[in-house]
Amino acid sequence: MLNVHDFETAARATLDPVYADFIAGGARDEITVRANEAAFSGLRLLPRMLRGSAERDLAVTLLGDRADLPILLSPTAFHKLVTPDGELATARAAAAAGALMIVSMASTVAVGEIADAARAVGGDDVSLWFQLYIQPDLEITEALVRRATDAGCTALVVTVDSPVLGANERNRRNGLNDLPAGLYCENLRDLRDGESGHVRQIAMSPELSWEHIDWLRRTTSLPILLKGVLHPEDARLAVQHGVDGLVLSNHGGRQLDTVPATLELLPEMAAAVAGRIPIVLDGGVRRGTDVVKALALGASAVGIGRPVMWALAEGGEKSVRHLLELLHAELDDTLALCGASGLDDLTPELVRPAGWGHAGQGTCNGGVVS
Repeated sequence: MLNVHDFETAARATLDPVYADFIAGGARDEITVRANEAAFSGLRLLPRMLRGSAERDLAVTLLGDRADLPILLSPTAFHKLVTPDGELATARAAAAAGALMIVSMASTVAVGEIADAARAVGGDDVSLWFQLYIQPDLEITEALVRRATDAGCTALVVTVDSPVLGANERNRRNGLNDLPAGLYCENLRDLRDGESGHVRQIAMSPELSWEHIDWLRRTTSLPILLKGVLHPEDARLAVQHGVDGLVLSNHGGRQLDTVPATLELLPEMAAAVAGRIPIVLDGGVRRGTDVVKALALGASAVGIGRPVMWALAEGGEKSVRHLLELLHAELDDTLALCGASGLDDLTPELVRPAGWGHAGQGTCNGGVVS
């Protein structure tokens, strides 16, 4: 495995095609799925010279949590579909690499067990964040927050782009309507006192509003990030409502198709929050050069989703660890070639659109084509 795409190629050779489609697929025509990766290809890096540094500092601190690299594991569901250890394997690999993992609410291992697995490798300093879908039943939501807090999660990542479930035509054609027998959303087990049993699906909340975010802010002292905000006006509202960070994400193209690539939106979103809260960019990151482009344009870190699932399917824990090591090496190499000694040296002036300066190609405005 020499790069991210090698894991996908290898995984597809052995993975059930139905589950491969579950990982790869998106909503409707999958225009946004393709756009996320293509956006990075449309930008070029313009390096600085004669600013050498023997070592590069890749560490990042987000909301008080330190990681050895600015690449987070975005929340992805149902890891036991592709490897028997499920999220335990992912957590151990992330801890070994010093990467921050966002635990999916739809994990097939409970968050407490995931936290134990991560800390068995990385010690008590390992940080985990928990993805939260606010449920129509707020008592259930409050119980989920307590469960994540008791497990030692240090932030909540609230997914807000899913008032209803996106239309994934691959899953419909394949008849993938539910988890196979024996797999469950383990974080939804036994949430009410006196009630036991498994819950196989997360409820969507079409009525989700800023009032729910205000309620959650009153309910927990944990930092709150919103995942799925795409409009700059909503980014400004997030700051006004006391949100601590944003995950700039279009759900990997799995919800509303034809929305812009997240990289296209990044400069405008960064301008909207004006440094008041961090932005983690999620969507289409496949190379160390992608990470540098995103950080140069205003992201504090990036998230990866599908690459983790392909690596899990290819070789479990060891392959996820290898994936993170590859991206760490690519990022370090790219920083050196750009003349950067650390992440703080990455600025918009390092990024240019392809064809910038040529007739008919548009003008450069903050690192994007206008």
